[in-house]
Amino acid sequence: MAEPGLAWLLLDAFRSIDRETQAALLDRGIAELRPSHARAMLFIDRSGTRLGELASRAQVTKQAMMQLVDELAELGLVRRVPDATDARAKVVKLTARGLRERAEARRAIAAVEARARRRVGRRRIDALKLALVELASEEE
Repeated sequence: MAEPGLAWLLLDAFRSIDRETQAALLDRGIAELRPSHARAMLFIDRSGTRLGELASRAQVTKQAMMQLVDELAELGLVRRVPDATDARAKVVKLTARGLRERAEARRAIAAVEARARRRVGRRRIDALKLALVELASEEE
């Protein structure tokens, strides 16, 4: 049997971390929030953030971020409000419940990362992060 390639190993590791994050959210009583929702909520500033900026921070398309924001709005975790600096634009803001669940999501994600550091070792995780940043950066 052939050794799995880098892309497969990265995908497998991502799925594992995603499952652990989902379990950590459930442990905190947040059943309706998916890991992708949790990560997206971390990009929203307390004062609100425009959709395009959220997409840029998450490195996804505006359409993908709009879908996540729509889902978060249906869950009552965010709301869209007019941008004070541009009447044509909307800002995504966390609701009071969204602020509470974002705090729990942040703790859940941190717990998963802490477990990974304990399992693999801090130096190896730091080296992995550096290598991934290098792989993800564009060739100059």
